[in-house]
Amino acid sequence: MALSIHVNGGTEQKQFQEPVENPEFDYSQRGQWLRAAVLGANDGLVSVSSLLMGVGSVKQDVKAMVLAGFAGLVAGACSMAIGEFVSVYTQRDVEMAQMKRDGEKRSPVVDENDRRMEKKERLPSPGLAAGASALAFSVGAVLPLLAAAFIRDHKVRMAVVVVVA
Repeated sequence: MALSIHVNGGTEQKQFQEPVENPEFDYSQRGQWLRAAVLGANDGLVSVSSLLMGVGSVKQDVKAMVLAGFAGLVAGACSMAIGEFVSVYTQRDVEMAQMKRDGEKRSPVVDENDRRMEKKERLPSPGLAAGASALAFSVGAVLPLLAAAFIRDHKVRMAVVVVVA
């Protein structure tokens, strides 16, 4: 692609190379990670905000709210991480079994083993998925927790938690 630029009465041509998409890259994997991150952050935000509002409506003590919110953050992050680990591990197990069945149908060739190893490397990592999910939940949960921790007036603190949620 060429772009013409007019400079001081003359024309200068610049050549630009268009980006080439990698046909090997699986964009659906990126979409799954983005979906999990958004879901985790939203879950952290809503669940910890709800917990803070529940504790705050019963007791006006900021320490009780922050302690309950922190406990909710830890419990929620662990829950999301375990759920994501089990989900991705199951998906990986199914895909590996399918690759094994597909490999048995074909004749055993060295290239086939290389291809199978390459596919295994592209499968999602359950540990990485669990860590990412816990991190996303924690990021979402920290927002209402920080908003509540530094405000002493009870009514203002409750209003800020509602607005942050």
